[in-house]
Amino acid sequence: MTIAIDRNDPAISGHAAAYASAMSAKRRQTLLGAAVFAVCVWLAAIGAEVDLGKFAENAWRFPKYIVETMPVLRWNSLGADFAEWFWGWKGWLRLLWQTILIAYVGTALGVVGGFLLCFVAAGNLGRSKTARFAARRFLEFSRTVPEIVFALIFVIAFGLGPLPGVLAIAIHTMGAMGKLFSEVVENIDMKPVDGLTATGAGWWQTIRFAVVPQVLSNFASYSLLRFEINVRGASIMGFVGAGGIGQDLIEAIRKFYFTDVSAILLMIIVTVMLIDYGTERLRHALLSLEHGK
Repeated sequence: MTIAIDRNDPAISGHAAAYASAMSAKRRQTLLGAAVFAVCVWLAAIGAEVDLGKFAENAWRFPKYIVETMPVLRWNSLGADFAEWFWGWKGWLRLLWQTILIAYVGTALGVVGGFLLCFVAAGNLGRSKTARFAARRFLEFSRTVPEIVFALIFVIAFGLGPLPGVLAIAIHTMGAMGKLFSEVVENIDMKPVDGLTATGAGWWQTIRFAVVPQVLSNFASYSLLRFEINVRGASIMGFVGAGGIGQDLIEAIRKFYFTDVSAILLMIIVTVMLIDYGTERLRHALLSLEHGK
């Protein structure tokens, strides 16, 4: 059954006019936003001295470099070609394991620091505005300064080796995890907190028994995700002498050892993929336990 609509009805025509006006305003907002975005891109290009002509002229160099890093693999001598390609696999695996350890220890230290500070930084739990302000500003500083800058500072302070990389990742992770953890805490159910507070429980007792059980699975999930990120970050710590596989990678790049570059990159990619897969499964398992699935 069809229903006839009288477009001459004042009520219907009024709604149609309001709809057309709203859509027109939406289109104007979209066009204005696109224009502002285009202007910002143009100003950024001027500030960065972007030369599209030079970019187009030299764009071929990037695929050429990628092609040059590929080894020559022949079917009749495949084993020998692979052996020549991965000639330094033992040393690279040792450095890759060091990279994973740098990421693991840095993540663990950063997560502990973020865990301790997130409750102070959370708006629904922090009793002292001064402490909350200080905690938030400290976390902002920790995650704003790039890891590579922290690594450079610690290399100067402590010398070459894994320690600067661990400290750099730990500080940056603490800032990022403290922010994420505090947002999780701010979204908890406050009824258990109010109940424990009413019984006279102290602040840390309230955190332990009313807050932590609600957020622990999310904290663990975020920590595993951060570990994935830190493995990739630790791979370039060696660029500044902070240990790991990065030091051999930057040496191969600087000395134009093309096939060594592709071999090391392939090992890093495979390692990160395996870690990503494993931690993804763990995160899903934790979330399933939380929701009782």
